[in-house]
Amino acid sequence: MKKFDISVLDLAPVKQNKTIHDTFNDSLDLARFTEKLNYRRFWLAEHHNMASIASSATSVLIGFIANGTEKIRVGSGGIMLPNHSSLVIAEQFGTLESLFPGRIDLGVGRAPGTDGLTAKALGRNPMIINEQFPRQIQELQQYFSEDNSESLVRAIPGEGCDIPIYILGSSTDSAWLAAEMGLPYAFAGHFAPEMMSFAFDIYRENYKPSEKFPEPYIIACVNGIAADTDEEAKKLSTTLYQAFINLIRNDRKPYAPPVDDMDEIWNPMEKAGVMQKLRYSFIGSEETVKKQLLNFQETFKVDEIMFTSHIYDHEARLKSYEIIRNAVDSLG
Repeated sequence: MKKFDISVLDLAPVKQNKTIHDTFNDSLDLARFTEKLNYRRFWLAEHHNMASIASSATSVLIGFIANGTEKIRVGSGGIMLPNHSSLVIAEQFGTLESLFPGRIDLGVGRAPGTDGLTAKALGRNPMIINEQFPRQIQELQQYFSEDNSESLVRAIPGEGCDIPIYILGSSTDSAWLAAEMGLPYAFAGHFAPEMMSFAFDIYRENYKPSEKFPEPYIIACVNGIAADTDEEAKKLSTTLYQAFINLIRNDRKPYAPPVDDMDEIWNPMEKAGVMQKLRYSFIGSEETVKKQLLNFQETFKVDEIMFTSHIYDHEARLKSYEIIRNAVDSLG
């Protein structure tokens, strides 16, 4: 089995009967906890107009997390680049890298991270996204380069900063782009599993080595919910299931506590849809998660697995990440 690192994807989940202030404090506590467990990185994802997710001002939240931790890499998983000016993102991440040298990652995606109406409010032009996204990555690379010092438009802070760029994807489009640009690739297997295997094949087979990344590098994002027993983990996972049902029903309310019986909430068609989307979810005791991870890694041979954990109770969420760490370590 190929060795792999483990990391955290946090959406800054807002829970019923909790404030957004509580959410941010929980995210920081999770970052500190997983740092002690030697998780490699802690990424935050840009979403908008969702009462269940508070990571809309992603760069600001990255600064908050980095300031409260010491060594774990902190970054975006990702910044939805067409929502922004390339120069502004270069300045924001240049500022973060200047404040926390050697600890900042910039993961970028092309999706809006929201609904169509909100995407319009963000100023996106859907007619040029496929052309705009690769151009913006090239602009970021230029702004970060020392060669840009002679340009009429400079990113200060940003210029000369060594900030690794990761391309995010949930289909095969970004696999081709990451391979062509010689950049690391992170796939959203936690909600879009259908094309993951195909995307990895495309990326590996077409990868063009770059100076910073001579070899392809793959991160697979998955759901992880671990507990002392399989039964407890399955109950904790009902918060995740409810979150996906809410997406299907276009109901963006905060995350709900676990329930005893999901069949009282979803119908058979909804259940089938949710289980298909959550195919790459590691749910169970340490021994169960260990077996699931082994099967996954023997199949996909990724460089890193990034876990996102929709667990309502904060202490149970911390414990889940600890159990996952133990399961990975026991693989040898």
